[in-house]
Amino acid sequence: MSRRHLLMLLALAAIWGSSFLFIELALRDLAPSTLILLRMGSGALTLAAYVALTGRSFRRLRPFLLPLALLGLVNTAVPFFLIAWGQQYIDSGLASIFNASAPLFTALFALGYDRSQRATGLRLAGILLGFAGVVLLVGFELAGGRRAVAGGLAVVLASACYGIGGLYAGRRFPGLPPSLVAFGALAWSTAFVLPFGVAQAGTAGWEAIVSVLYLGVAATGAAYLLYFGLIAGAGASKAVLVTYLVPALALAYGAALLDETVTAASLAGLALVLAGVALGTGTVSTR
Repeated sequence: MSRRHLLMLLALAAIWGSSFLFIELALRDLAPSTLILLRMGSGALTLAAYVALTGRSFRRLRPFLLPLALLGLVNTAVPFFLIAWGQQYIDSGLASIFNASAPLFTALFALGYDRSQRATGLRLAGILLGFAGVVLLVGFELAGGRRAVAGGLAVVLASACYGIGGLYAGRRFPGLPPSLVAFGALAWSTAFVLPFGVAQAGTAGWEAIVSVLYLGVAATGAAYLLYFGLIAGAGASKAVLVTYLVPALALAYGAALLDETVTAASLAGLALVLAGVALGTGTVSTR
């Protein structure tokens, strides 16, 4: 991985790490469907402004309308809803940990979908080491009963969606700029969620409004530019490894601002996760 792509990975991790905190805050006033509608809608508007300012033509999207609709459903609408729904019942830090299983799903799905993105050798060892850290972090943290288990499984399912979506995006949109891919996916996902988000809309306080704007402009609009840029430049298997970095930051945000507990097991698990990132991205080699 080049230095430029590594910096993009770290910036994306910092933004997405904070997104779990802001989801938690927004859920105090908003239903999950309304939250993600506002998030995706503001993110789409942010990307539309970027595309217009950079002089790219929206007409280039026409040949890709149906593939973008599928990407918007699988890689945005469904996982965004699953994460928001799951976070009603589990802590923000724990949600980020479950989300870190996405690279494992990518590696598994790549076996039959895209052999060029398969993780083998040292990279595979790194991914497995990182997943061992996730398992250690999860442990027996789901102490909230059936709802907590359901919430955790929802976030894991969202990670599986990201694994599929990242591989699909890496091959299906050759020559289409990442900003247009991201805008097209967000526009479709907003349309999919619109009736549900409007039906469940209610009154929101300033904290929820600020949280949703951050989630839309920074954690969706700007972050999608980074994410799809990583997919195009470094490959889906490396881009999705950002979810290994996110838990460390999400746990820190949760502990500092939401009074969530960080245990010794959490720190040990994070050490394994970060080691897995170093090996899985190729930034550390045994040669």
